[in-house]
Amino acid sequence: MARIYPFRALRYDPARVNMEDVVTQPYDKISPAMQQRYYQRSPYNLIRVILGKAQEGDTEQQNVYTRADESLKAWRKEGILKEESEPAIYGYSQTYTVPGTTEVRERRGFIALGHLYDYADQVVFRHEQTFPKHKSDRLALFKATRAYCEQIYLLYSDPAFTAEKLIFGADASGKDTNPADLTITDEYGVQHRVWRLTDPVLINLLVTAMVDKKLIIADGHHRYETSVAYMKERAAALGHDPANPEPKISPSNAADQGHALLPTPAFPESAMMMTFVNMDAPGITILPTHRVVFGLPSFNAKDLMKKAEAYFTIEQVASADMDALNEIPGVAFYAATHDATYLLKAKPEAIAKALEGVSPRQQQLDVVPLHRLVLERLLNLTPESIAQLKNIRYIRETSEVLDQLKSREADIAFLIKPVTLDQLKDVSYHLEVMPQKSTDFYPKLLSGLAIYALD
Repeated sequence: MARIYPFRALRYDPARVNMEDVVTQPYDKISPAMQQRYYQRSPYNLIRVILGKAQEGDTEQQNVYTRADESLKAWRKEGILKEESEPAIYGYSQTYTVPGTTEVRERRGFIALGHLYDYADQVVFRHEQTFPKHKSDRLALFKATRAYCEQIYLLYSDPAFTAEKLIFGADASGKDTNPADLTITDEYGVQHRVWRLTDPVLINLLVTAMVDKKLIIADGHHRYETSVAYMKERAAALGHDPANPEPKISPSNAADQGHALLPTPAFPESAMMMTFVNMDAPGITILPTHRVVFGLPSFNAKDLMKKAEAYFTIEQVASADMDALNEIPGVAFYAATHDATYLLKAKPEAIAKALEGVSPRQQQLDVVPLHRLVLERLLNLTPESIAQLKNIRYIRETSEVLDQLKSREADIAFLIKPVTLDQLKDVSYHLEVMPQKSTDFYPKLLSGLAIYALD
């Protein structure tokens, strides 16, 4: 069963800060240039907690993680961050333009605490592999700050749209009947709106509605797996059974509804902050993440294409046309070098034979034959070197990929189609995983809208 909980969030006081100056994109989407901009925006920008700067002379006693903890404590003491007076669940809406188009979409969900499950429990499902370095970094941050400053993004299925009806409401024209408590526009032009929901009756209806749901991690695999490890460590120290921690029931302190009972985690580390999005609702966008390969000794593109002919039909083209690529059925992707671009289309029988141990559902995804055959078999990149990011970068924007080729920062780049939502569900529910960075859900959840402090 999927357990969710309301919580008393730490939130920025909008009377003390300009909210658009203190929130950020998720830590793993922040470039060094973005990091610097966030530092300059406000002394209270969350960047100082989620992705601080290393300094010369850092030690085990003084480093990015201890400074993150110091910042959080100082901001709480100053009243920059205030704890909510009542436990709440937060409605969350993002209105955005799909990149490369003029189409405007709205994605709706809600922020709550979610219980941490092992994947073996088959309540929370993953869809892609992770990077060990990222997990060790997040664990060090969690232990230092004892706070979750970012939500992870979970998908669930509910064709009845129960949460949407409870949280947002709508009049006859389809307009929201509940005004948002907070509205922010980020650097990508995405409008983020938040609703604070404290009615115990509504909260318990949401908690009940989510009990039978299966959850798929859309974004946040590293943070989720790190949090599960942290939960188990703390459960052992506290004498809890991590396999069956029963939630507690505590009364709401709402003066006029003090009789209502709300669930809380069995112990603070048994849950983390999550945003839940109904995948049956409109508004979900998945973008591709392209692969840029660099640092290859004696790389020769023509030799690679000759070897690749065993698995693909290859055509040299004038340029990478992503719209045209998206119309090609089956496995197809571009390979771009400094002076040529090739379109590779899979030979189904050859792919099936070469990937005999891989499920048919994964054989049909661009990213899997690309990794298993081209990167590993033809370019001799090991799964370990890929996981350690030794010769590969993951980039969303096609223009940035081409710029790296032009500036000779890359030997070759592979531009792929996005994984569809149906493909992702099929892989996840069959307990399979795709390669790292197989999906890029857009837009990202803003960090700093709410914080779950364990202490």
